[in-house]
Amino acid sequence: MKLSDKIQLLRKKYNYSQEELAFKCGVSRQAISKWEANKAYPEIDKLIILSHLFSVSVDTLIKEDLNIDMIVQNKSCHKEVITNVDGYYEGLLIKESISDEGILDLLNINKVELWKTDGIPKYWTALYFTSSATDLPHRFAQNLKRDVTTSGNWYVDFKHGNTKYIVFKDKILSYTIGNQEEKDRVMIECKNLGIESIDAIGE
Repeated sequence: MKLSDKIQLLRKKYNYSQEELAFKCGVSRQAISKWEANKAYPEIDKLIILSHLFSVSVDTLIKEDLNIDMIVQNKSCHKEVITNVDGYYEGLLIKESISDEGILDLLNINKVELWKTDGIPKYWTALYFTSSATDLPHRFAQNLKRDVTTSGNWYVDFKHGNTKYIVFKDKILSYTIGNQEEKDRVMIECKNLGIESIDAIGE
């Protein structure tokens, strides 16, 4: 089901007129009409508002293979950064760091944030995710970009059980959480790749 259809159905389910929904999203009624006609796409901050209003995850809204019969009843779920599920990878990905958005099909997006930066691009889309894809580290290593504008590198930070992963283009680093010696070795490699410090997820 397309996002346009989901917006229309959910708007009617929650008894919002296009004008009411437009007011809550801070857009014009014409913008809502374009969203529902699949002539325009909501920006990230508007998707987050829709997620909150309709009590569904952003993931459910944007993925066409997820239908709105999967509506989440817990209205606080969209605020959860990471769900602790055994066997799952969980972490943080900057959407602009990937070369192929097909990898997003492997992720369950739990939260989306828009980060303002001093670099290029000016805004980053931060995706907090879980995934059960067994080859996720290798898929990230294949799909991450190298930041040629700053001579730096994009990376993705996530964990699986007691193992921490920091993955760059064509390079997978990992250490056992709680093992300082392993972590120090990984941090040295990160510095060699142009990353001075990493605020680790899930530690």
